[in-house]
Amino acid sequence: MKGFSPRNLKYMRAFAEAWPEPEFVQQVAAQLPRFHSCTLLDRVKGKSVREWYARQTIEHGWSRNVLLAQIETRLHERAGKALTNFKGTLAPPHSDLAQQALKDPYVFDFLTLGPYAQERDLERGLLEHVRDFLLELGVGFAFVGSQVHLEVGGEDFYVDLLFFHLRLRCFVVIELNTGEFKPEYAGKMNFYLSAADAQLRRDGDQPSIGLVLCKEKNKVVVEYALRDTRKPIGVSAFLENADLLLQVVELPRHPSVDRVRDHRDDELERRRQHRGEPRLPVLGRLFKLPSSPGIMRNSLR
Repeated sequence: MKGFSPRNLKYMRAFAEAWPEPEFVQQVAAQLPRFHSCTLLDRVKGKSVREWYARQTIEHGWSRNVLLAQIETRLHERAGKALTNFKGTLAPPHSDLAQQALKDPYVFDFLTLGPYAQERDLERGLLEHVRDFLLELGVGFAFVGSQVHLEVGGEDFYVDLLFFHLRLRCFVVIELNTGEFKPEYAGKMNFYLSAADAQLRRDGDQPSIGLVLCKEKNKVVVEYALRDTRKPIGVSAFLENADLLLQVVELPRHPSVDRVRDHRDDELERRRQHRGEPRLPVLGRLFKLPSSPGIMRNSLR
């Protein structure tokens, strides 16, 4: 055989070194398109992690761009990491499947909210980018509605976001918070899940699951809040574009850092004006940059 380019030969050798097991090659690697395999060889170094992404790609039918996005946001470190009480509130194996359906943190790199954003801004941004939002939630989530009305005892209540998970066969109630997790959020979610099970759940559906999304969380506080809660609830943090920009930059002062900061501040101010909100003073629009020396990098890579 002849006529192979140096590039093709390089990938052939890398493929043989990465997957020497014939069984894995026949059952998994052979099902991957060529450019997916090249992406895994170029972007993922660890053998176990590479095999994890290969299996996930086949199971979920990821395109090359989706695979690349999942690698760059280190999905293997986030999948199934939400703090939950599923083991005590759901029967196996449903509890394990539900755990794997949630992540921590969620990466909303398509959002730029700013320090003064409220829950309605977060909800509006997610709905404006619902395709990206669904992609980050993962396979199986079907959007049902926002501000879904529930009437209990003659009073009106509204769920921020409601989904139905096709694989888990249950409703997923999502509550949005732009601050740190508070224990009372668990009680509120427990109430919403009781109402959802009573009014929305049908024969054959599994118990509804709650997901509290917040900007920050204290692990111990979350564990105490969920410990005696009877409804299945998960708590995860989320990162948006401004958070990722702050992680990219470590130098205290540098022309490129200033450009990143100024571009970010201008974008946040433009969005505020578009929403009809008052203009912020210049000092109020600046983020505090880390003071430790270093190099510019993306901590998610």
